[in-house]
Amino acid sequence: MCRWAGPRGSARTTARSPGAAATPRQDDIVVTKRRASAFSGSDLDVVLRARGIDSLVLTGLSTSGVVLHTLCQANDQDFGLTVLADACLDTDPEVHRVLTERLFPQWADVVAVEDWLKAIAPQ
Repeated sequence: MCRWAGPRGSARTTARSPGAAATPRQDDIVVTKRRASAFSGSDLDVVLRARGIDSLVLTGLSTSGVVLHTLCQANDQDFGLTVLADACLDTDPEVHRVLTERLFPQWADVVAVEDWLKAIAPQ
């Protein structure tokens, strides 16, 4: 389950593990993820575009699965992309390293959470 809420142009996501209870708030939009990519088999693209969202910050498990598939599809759909490398994890640390250091930078800004927070902090 993913949740989006907030002012036009902003998004917040909350992931849910299988079996965990999550109750959407009244103003939440729920998009059910069915495939490796958050876009495949869902209306995520339509939901984001209808709200004027044109860039995404990606985190998650696993770097070589969900993050990779979502990144590729979001790139094909012309979203601006940022990957928070230290907020992603893979069962194979070397695969994670290669993806975040060599492949993902071709399509996204790849940064650490701390650096991203500094970049978006009000001046």
